[in-house]
Amino acid sequence: MSNHQNTPHGPVTALALSALGVVYGDIGTSPLYAIRETFGGAHPLTPDAEHILGVLSLVFWVIAIVVGTKYLGFMLRADNRGEGGSLALLALVSRITGPAGFNGLAAVLGIFAAALFYGDSMLTPAISVLSAVEGLDVALPGLSAAVLPITLVIILGLFSIQKHGTARVGAWFGPIMAIWFLTLAGLGLVGILRQPQVLQAINPYYAWQFAVLDGSNAFFALGAVVLAITGTEALYADMGHFGKRPIRLAWSLFVFPALVLNYFGQGALMLSNPEARTNPFFLLAPDWALLPLVGLATLATVIASQAVISGAYSMTRQAIQLGYLPRMKISHTSEQEMGQIYIPFINWTLFICVLALVLGFQSSSNLAAAYGVAVTGTMIIDSFLLGLVMLWLWRWYRVPAGLLLLLFLSVDIAFFAANALKIPHGGWFPLAIGLIVFLLLTTWKRGRALLMAQNARDQMPVEVFFQSVVGSVPRVPGTAIYMTGTPGGIPHAMLHNLKHNKVLHEQVVLLTVRTEEVPHTPPHQRLAVSELGHGFYRLILHFGFKDDPDIPQALGMWKLEGEDFELMNASFFINRETLIPSRIPGMALWREHLFAWMSRNATSAMSFYRIPPNRVIELGTQIEI
Repeated sequence: MSNHQNTPHGPVTALALSALGVVYGDIGTSPLYAIRETFGGAHPLTPDAEHILGVLSLVFWVIAIVVGTKYLGFMLRADNRGEGGSLALLALVSRITGPAGFNGLAAVLGIFAAALFYGDSMLTPAISVLSAVEGLDVALPGLSAAVLPITLVIILGLFSIQKHGTARVGAWFGPIMAIWFLTLAGLGLVGILRQPQVLQAINPYYAWQFAVLDGSNAFFALGAVVLAITGTEALYADMGHFGKRPIRLAWSLFVFPALVLNYFGQGALMLSNPEARTNPFFLLAPDWALLPLVGLATLATVIASQAVISGAYSMTRQAIQLGYLPRMKISHTSEQEMGQIYIPFINWTLFICVLALVLGFQSSSNLAAAYGVAVTGTMIIDSFLLGLVMLWLWRWYRVPAGLLLLLFLSVDIAFFAANALKIPHGGWFPLAIGLIVFLLLTTWKRGRALLMAQNARDQMPVEVFFQSVVGSVPRVPGTAIYMTGTPGGIPHAMLHNLKHNKVLHEQVVLLTVRTEEVPHTPPHQRLAVSELGHGFYRLILHFGFKDDPDIPQALGMWKLEGEDFELMNASFFINRETLIPSRIPGMALWREHLFAWMSRNATSAMSFYRIPPNRVIELGTQIEI
């Protein structure tokens, strides 16, 4: 027997190594710019002992409270059958019956947190890669003009390789990030050994003294200190990929010690050389190590960016499955790993926005002025939803749960207030992206609900159909599968087919696909079949929001009248709806036009559900919404 405890996904130690690249890539590259922006950003602090120790104390305790306590200690407990992330948390909270109106508010906040993620996923590659390449300013000042072109080439390459998947290079992510964190620790340790008094900053008194005696500067400093905890949402969102124990193990053994040592090492360097505040991370390294460090930092930021891009794909697939976005083309880049997907529309949309950010802001310092607003907004929402879970799902005592929630919200709101100052200087960008995505998510969800209600009203009841049609229409050999989103009556596609061809197949299957608010549904719970009589069957396929909705594969488990179901003997009939916006009460007219546009550009059900094209017949209908 192995000495390592196994999870359902593999050995804990191997998963912890992999988590270094995917889960901790973003927060692991924060030392490149967090301290630099605190002492040289939009609201620079004087690099004297009082401010250096105060900032380091703030950084240490913020990391300990937000990452170590809130996310690793509590958020990871709020899992939806092993899965995390804003949409998984929303699905969990939706099952809670709390005070009137809380579920609706929780739904709006959960959707907005998911929307903010897209703004964050655009800023992360831009600021991370740019800050790493800017190390050339320190190593080879004569090449400073090449920083921007090199950054653009790296970003173009990063997004261009997405369609090929990361299965081959992904195996190197963990080891490279392990080397990165060891380098962070080594550089920091050398700096601390030169100025060991910097370790006094572990005492929270220095953070308190900084906040009390220099209140306004401390408040402004929070806008830069928050950069030390960007990427924290990944701890929760990637829970399903790695499990809780590997994520916590990687944090304890590698990430937390390396981050603290490096931040304190940068502070020690500035204690002895205040001019080092221009780029304390790279100035920690000896001259001979600068170019290799720039190369390693670039690799680390590419890995961090890859993790965020993959997270955007995963978030989009969940949103599609849960009915918040229209179907999009999703390519699977690995035959072994279901989570290895590529969504062309999301990929190139992110690329264009990242490119615009790099060209528009020109430097990582300018980008830092926009970074943090989306992160802190998401953190507030997470805290609020966690409070609902603690009170009404876990049934914790109200006083301790309330005090804990107050602590988390106090930190989050303070950070958000400080970052709100960034809104005029670029912080509007992630908020604008978040609002646009929120509008798209809610419009599609509302529009689909109105469309399903309209279809349900217009459908002919099965009993009426049997009485008036079945006995008088010829039956032809074979199986017809009619896809319908409302499992209650006869789908429009069947009525259209009957009207034009005036025949019915011997076996008729009314097929509905449902996405449950759980990550995965076991194969034995995937099919629900009921026989309606006259050769009619109602079949409901249940998928989790992280499952691959492959209809032919799911139908392969079904036996029809004792025989294996033969897909090649079946014809799929799909209704293609043309939506006509109208002034019928439901949504604002402009949102109806937006919904109709989204519907026209959605990937066909045939492609999304992997139905063979030569087995599909599409029938069109017009519907007023």
